[in-house]
Amino acid sequence: MNRKRSASLALPCLVAGATAIGVAPILVRISETGPVATAFYRLGLSLPFLWILLLWRDRNRPIRELVPGKRLRWHLFLGGLFFALDMALWHLSLLHTTVANATLITNTAPVFVTLGAWLLFGEAIGARFLAGLALAMIGMTVLSGMTVLSGISGHEGNRAGDAMALAAALFYGGYMLYLKWLGRYMDPVRLLAWAGLSSTLWLGLIAWITGQSLRLQSFRGLGILLALALVGQVLGQTFIAHAFRHLPASFSSVVLLWQPVVASLLGWLILQEGIGANQFLGGAILLTGILFCRKART
Repeated sequence: MNRKRSASLALPCLVAGATAIGVAPILVRISETGPVATAFYRLGLSLPFLWILLLWRDRNRPIRELVPGKRLRWHLFLGGLFFALDMALWHLSLLHTTVANATLITNTAPVFVTLGAWLLFGEAIGARFLAGLALAMIGMTVLSGMTVLSGISGHEGNRAGDAMALAAALFYGGYMLYLKWLGRYMDPVRLLAWAGLSSTLWLGLIAWITGQSLRLQSFRGLGILLALALVGQVLGQTFIAHAFRHLPASFSSVVLLWQPVVASLLGWLILQEGIGANQFLGGAILLTGILFCRKART
């Protein structure tokens, strides 16, 4: 594919990637395994694709050159823990709140990435980011409060799911900061292959500690997990990575807000989760806040 044609497909790829990731919460909800076990298979089943790509790309290099040094291995081990906790908590949140809430709140991760970059790397933040942060917090308060009051999550008075989604966003922000630092020493494919392996091992351990069986119940269950790995992980991330090579980051950030919209609509259509005026209001405020924060970084 020539460069011009590749660039012309960037926007469709970005929309397709956001849509694919938006489908993931529905697959998590209908999975036959526990939420942490589902996260384990989601990453584990996608790993062969990353490793095949890595080994094929570097087929002329000695294997030992693909293995990170001791210092980097420790950081990959810890970075993988952050992503594993993000995945575990987000998958758990989907059982205790609506798909809309879990997806919208988890999308506040860029806010925490910017705060972390300010604290750890000295990156400047301005008035636009602070305004976005305030809006995001107001949106989360409205979204979470109205869910509890209206009982649409099916767990009236229980805010545990929203709290888990927020914690997931915090851990994902930490993982992204780890990737930023590790990216100075490793190329993206090699980094994601090793970090993904670390996260999968951590998720297996978390599943064991929490007593969640990794045993598959049926071929239908295996099919759901394969779809989650291929659609929500491999295709979604590949499409988005391609698009980001050709489109401005500020524009791409806006288009990626299509992801929680897709998840919310599918939750309404497939899972019959109600979406009321209050949720629209909270979601709109939250998305506006995230948009302000993302634009402040570009």
